[in-house]
Amino acid sequence: MQPVLIIGAGLSGLSCALYLHKKGIPVQILEASDGIGGRVRTDELDGFLLDRGFQVYLDAYPEAGKLLDLPALDLKPFEPGALIFDGEKLHPVMDVFRRPASVLRSALAPIGTLADKLRVALLRFKILHSTSKSPDQTTESFLKNFGFSPRIIDTFFRSFYGGIFLENDLRTSSRMFEFTFRMFTQGSATLPAAGMQGIPQQLVDQLPADTIRLNSPVTSIHGKQVTLNTGETLTASHLILATDAHQTAKLLPAFQAQSPTWRAVTSLYFTTEKAPFPDPIIALNGTGKGLINNIAILSNVAPSYAPTGQALLSVSVLGLHQNENLAALVIAELQTWFGPAAKNYRHLRTDHIRHALPEQKPGHKSPGSLKLNNTWICGDHNTTASIEGAIISGKQTAESLLASL
Repeated sequence: MQPVLIIGAGLSGLSCALYLHKKGIPVQILEASDGIGGRVRTDELDGFLLDRGFQVYLDAYPEAGKLLDLPALDLKPFEPGALIFDGEKLHPVMDVFRRPASVLRSALAPIGTLADKLRVALLRFKILHSTSKSPDQTTESFLKNFGFSPRIIDTFFRSFYGGIFLENDLRTSSRMFEFTFRMFTQGSATLPAAGMQGIPQQLVDQLPADTIRLNSPVTSIHGKQVTLNTGETLTASHLILATDAHQTAKLLPAFQAQSPTWRAVTSLYFTTEKAPFPDPIIALNGTGKGLINNIAILSNVAPSYAPTGQALLSVSVLGLHQNENLAALVIAELQTWFGPAAKNYRHLRTDHIRHALPEQKPGHKSPGSLKLNNTWICGDHNTTASIEGAIISGKQTAESLLASL
């Protein structure tokens, strides 16, 4: 029996392969790059673990949690809340349901009004307990219609969800906002101790050793045949495209009309001997000015991310910024946050991630699995732009293929 050929060893392709393998279906994965994980990869540099872009794993993800051994990932949680930079200092705004001792400090922080903070509690209750759905709209409209003031939207929601959605206009579908808000409420944002690549590695470890062929770019597909850049031709029993939507549209022109636009992010890593603050918490730019959207001191969360005696900072700048002086500009901005000590931060690496997240505006369709010209298509662009969405699409594609048999 010819194997099912899956093009792409990202999370959707790996999860699809794993579900098919568990049903006894032979599978082979063709991956163009030199490693697995797609957009979820980690590199080691001078003893530092550098994820390709700032990412977190939300430990409340239901489907991902079924496939993964979370205790083995040794997940390290962020504190539930954030530090908001107002141009002069950092103000803590915490989830007071999980950190009740912080209720007074959070209430007094000059981030939004007291009514805004009460509305957060109301929103929490509604999303966790209400069965009715709000109309699909932009996240900004959802927040305004819920009664949040422009002040808290501008100082908190734009930067916090800017780091998640990779856009701070809050044009993302409110369905995505409600989904991520629920995940943050039910669990924690975490980092695997061995880096984000520990997630796809667990999926690979559950597959037969010869399942994946790395460094095998596919140049064309014809029916159930694929041609590699070497000229080699392979025939599949079924063909699944699990590349990102940009590459899928190149290989399957029929998909071009459905291919989403992409959001980009520029991620910079710095190191210093002393962390500018000690807490395992994200810091957000509440000013609406400057390059920086959010900062995380990853070694505060997961000490394994940095050598002993070193702190590892991740700085996210929304969009592509290929200015050769970008690191120096960010260092100058960090000095307004943390004082003159930031001048001596050492720049480790900058990642320019053009295809970081697919755009998901109101009205986004979530087919889960999709079939065009006898080719199955899976990826988080078919569900929600997230780790959970990628795994759900892989599962649903496997289920649809199995049902067709």
